[in-house]
Amino acid sequence: MIDIDQLWKMPPDSIEARQDEVHVWRVFLNNAPEWVQSLSQALSEEERQRAKRLSLHRERQDFIATRALLRILVGRYLNRSPDGICFNYGTNGKPYLAVRDGHALRFNLSHSEGIALFAVTLGREVGIDIESIRDVRVPEVVAELFFSQRERALLKSLPEEIRSKAFFTCWTRKEAYLKGRGHGLTVMRNSFSVSVAPDASAALLEVTTEPDEVSRWSLLDLNPDSRYAAALAVEGKDLKIRCWQLTGNMQELPVRTTGKTIGRNTPLNVPIVRAR
Repeated sequence: MIDIDQLWKMPPDSIEARQDEVHVWRVFLNNAPEWVQSLSQALSEEERQRAKRLSLHRERQDFIATRALLRILVGRYLNRSPDGICFNYGTNGKPYLAVRDGHALRFNLSHSEGIALFAVTLGREVGIDIESIRDVRVPEVVAELFFSQRERALLKSLPEEIRSKAFFTCWTRKEAYLKGRGHGLTVMRNSFSVSVAPDASAALLEVTTEPDEVSRWSLLDLNPDSRYAAALAVEGKDLKIRCWQLTGNMQELPVRTTGKTIGRNTPLNVPIVRAR
């Protein structure tokens, strides 16, 4: 059974990662130059170089903001400085804690048109995706490239006026599951199906090559804003989903201890967050 509260509340003073919970954080991206410049201090050198290679200004700003916010958020769960977090990346770019960190924290992120979502849990894989809903002139044609035969048939059966919304609903459900597994949308596109209709409960309907996957994963729709489609995929069934707003003070880099250089084990002047 999944217990989900989507009121996007202010977070409590103290938070902790738990195996029976998934924390979903929403943030409205503020791409003011001074804000992004401040956040860029938290990035690794590799991340700074990746940002420089992005040609579009908005894309570059969003990358800097979301990667820095991920570091700040993970740092709060681990009680570490953001620049002391070491990430590795899967073959399709999914970030995870480096093996030498030896921690069971799992997380994923997604952003689209000014909103970012972060999912954090303990000891189970998780994937999240968000897309702004926009008009797709012929969604059935695009679906031919990415959706399974079953999904394409479900999409074509819907009234034309809701097909664009259904397209992005299906897309985010598929992408959340694939990100949870660490794959991309071009992988296994015909080997699994999700529910398509916006008013249908999010569900992993079938995975033809691995039937047990259906019972192993939970798939849920999120509602961060009426203009967006979003979905969460997480291993397991008996979970509580908590949705919080990433508040202004939590978007800032931690205040450094006066007179000390902050390293991996230096206490921070931030709320203590323990993982268990």
